[in-house]
Amino acid sequence: MLRSLRYILPLGLFAVLVVFLWRGLGLSPTEVPSPLIGKPAPAFTLARLDDANQTLRRDDLLGKVWILNVWASWCVACREEHPTLMEFARSKSVPVIGLNYKDTRPAGLEWLRRFGDPYDASAFDADGRVGIDFGVYGVPETFVIDQQGLVRLKHIGPLTPAVIETRIRPLLKALNG
Repeated sequence: MLRSLRYILPLGLFAVLVVFLWRGLGLSPTEVPSPLIGKPAPAFTLARLDDANQTLRRDDLLGKVWILNVWASWCVACREEHPTLMEFARSKSVPVIGLNYKDTRPAGLEWLRRFGDPYDASAFDADGRVGIDFGVYGVPETFVIDQQGLVRLKHIGPLTPAVIETRIRPLLKALNG
């Protein structure tokens, strides 16, 4: 009996490992669960990207459903999502706030001048501390925040028309009633 367990136990453990790996391969890397979902968005007060003398605070947006898009001029994927974000912003359905992450002010401003500015305002997070508070893995990432300031959705990676239509717009419709 012990002799057969010697072979069956490693085989059983290997089978369990294969099941976990197989299940993991079916998961989307853009759907990493965030511990912030359903919790208050981290408070922040940052200078605006376009005017260092003006600040942007999370609390300024309480009472509104809004989108926070984390981006940087050095981010290749941000350039990929930018046309989609520009198109979405034209709808003016909710405020779209940019969080310029670990960038330089001149580079961020030049990038917006060159490719267009979809943001109602961009906060300048030079050291990335606010991004870290939001649990940003990398850019771009997008958050939907409700009227009470609760994070309702986190999307990792570039926004696509499909993400906008299947995840963002239905959630905004539900939140705005």
